[in-house]
Parts: sequence; C-alpha cells; structure tokens
Amino acid sequence: MGHDTYIVKEGFPFIGIAFFLTAISIYFGYFWPTLFLLALTVFIICFFRNPERKIPADETAIVSPADGKVIKIEEVVTKRGSFKLVCIFMNVFNVHVNRIPYGGTIAAINYYPGKFIRADLDKASVLNERNQVVLETPRGEIIFVQIAGLIARRIVSWINVGLKVEKGARFGLIRFGSRVDVYLPRDVEIRVQTGQKVKAGETVIGGFR
Repeated sequence: MGHDTYIVKEGFPFIGIAFFLTAISIYFGYFWPTLFLLALTVFIICFFRNPERKIPADETAIVSPADGKVIKIEEVVTKRGSFKLVCIFMNVFNVHVNRIPYGGTIAAINYYPGKFIRADLDKASVLNERNQVVLETPRGEIIFVQIAGLIARRIVSWINVGLKVEKGARFGLIRFGSRVDVYLPRDVEIRVQTGQKVKAGETVIGGFR
C-alpha cells in the first residue's frame, strides 16, 4: 500500500522537529538538553520504524494485526454476530504499524471519536477514539479495531472501502501507545494465550479449521 519504507512517512515531521531542536541545543552548547533531545530523537525514529515481516504461507492462518501483548481472549456477542475476541495492547516501545490479519476485501470502515483513557482497560473498547474495519474473507467476516490510548492521539488508516487486501499488508498505525481488538469467527481455533507477545503480520493468532 505504498508504506514499505523503513520509517513511515507520518513520522518524518516529528523526527524533523526533534533533529532541529537537537541541532539548536548543540549549537548553543547545552550538554544535558542535547543528551535528552538525542535520546528523544532516537525514540521517535524507533517508534515510527516499519520493519519487514515474514508472512506465514499457511492459508488457514490468521496473523496478528499489531505488535504487543495479548491482554484478553474471550467469546463475545455483538450486533454483527458471535465472535472470538483477541485484544492486543501496544506500548510505546512496540512497532506501531498495523497489518491485515487475513486476505479479503474491506467491506466497511467506521470511525468513532471518543476519549483517551488507558487502552488496556475494558471500557476503552467502547469509550475511546477508535477505527473499526470490517474485512470480508472467503472463510467469514473478521473485524479489527484500532483503539487510541492514554498517550495516543491519532489513528492513521491507509485503506478504503472496497480495497482488496492481502494477509500481512500494512493498513495503518496509531501514534504513541494503543490497542487493537480482533473479532474472529466462532469456528476459528485460537492459537495464542493471554500474556503472550505477538508480532504484526508474523505471529499466528488463530486458524480456520
């Protein structure tokens, strides 16, 4: 989707500002501020990193849409039906580029403005700013939701309705700490556990039977 550079373009303004402030600090000879700004610059570069991932070839495999830690797995009933829910929490040190969990067609994208409470809280899934994506696949409907967190203030999406997408393709990011919820069909076998660390596009979180 045109976002295959090692640093996503959304990070360039932040990196540029950090470099500029660091250069000013160096020019005036401020030692400690310079060290702080250098560390901040490195952190921002790392935050917007966009590494390549090895996408599983298994056609039954559903991959994680986000880097982070699985904080909840449960069966839920929504307006769209019954699903198995996998919640993944991303801290500020994780890669924040999100990836498509399975190949299919984007059927709907629903953005909801909201609050910015801690993303690891259950109520964040209904109160926080979020972006819901409905994916139609040959094996059933998958829904994944980008949820802003306490520090996160910007959800970025690179997809649109009607777009055909491949498993593991990059589809967006959330700036500075957040969460992604994945709603899988009930017949999917969950292949992760609560507390497990996962990688977007690489870790298999579930599989079609």
